[in-house]
Amino acid sequence: MRKILTPLAGLAVLALALSLAIAADEKKEGSGKAQIGAPAPAFSLQDTGGKTVSLSDYSGKIVVLEWVNPDCPFVQRHYNLKTMTSLADKNKEKDVVWLGIATGGTADADKLKSFAEKESIGYPILLDPEGATAKAYSAKTTPHMFIIDKEGKLVYAGGIDDQPNGDPKAPLKEGTVNYVDKALSEIQAGQPVSNPETKSYGCSVKYKR
Repeated sequence: MRKILTPLAGLAVLALALSLAIAADEKKEGSGKAQIGAPAPAFSLQDTGGKTVSLSDYSGKIVVLEWVNPDCPFVQRHYNLKTMTSLADKNKEKDVVWLGIATGGTADADKLKSFAEKESIGYPILLDPEGATAKAYSAKTTPHMFIIDKEGKLVYAGGIDDQPNGDPKAPLKEGTVNYVDKALSEIQAGQPVSNPETKSYGCSVKYKR
């Protein structure tokens, strides 16, 4: 009986060790995902001109991330309304950095350059062709917005505002709440973000298959 139990006990110990190792790996992998109140996942991506831009370049500043796709009607509407460019301009002298990110098949440098010129975009658009950064932030839509505070913590994730509309020509409704504008104002006033997570809306992020 002892000869039978000993190998079985050994197998049980081996199985337990294996399951603990898998759990540790899953925990380690999950720790790299974006979470409100936790350090924002680091990244280094090239912009449309081939320059490498890292999140660490902006240590001590507020960073806004905007997932962008020029072909998405939700994105087109906000650029017709100048939602993003006006808000970026409003805050550029307040230690706020605005970065666009294009993922998967939308990470086309030439097309994004033309888009930036057409829309008078003054901030970098970064290329995330493999989708690693989008996955780290769980970016789901274009636009999907994220705000990182001066301490490097993620303090907002969600929609640009509370009015989802896929008509590129639709005007801004009276009473629209711009969540990003509100969050930036609160951060700059030394206050916590009152609504740190909202539902994003728009076209799905185009991950590579």
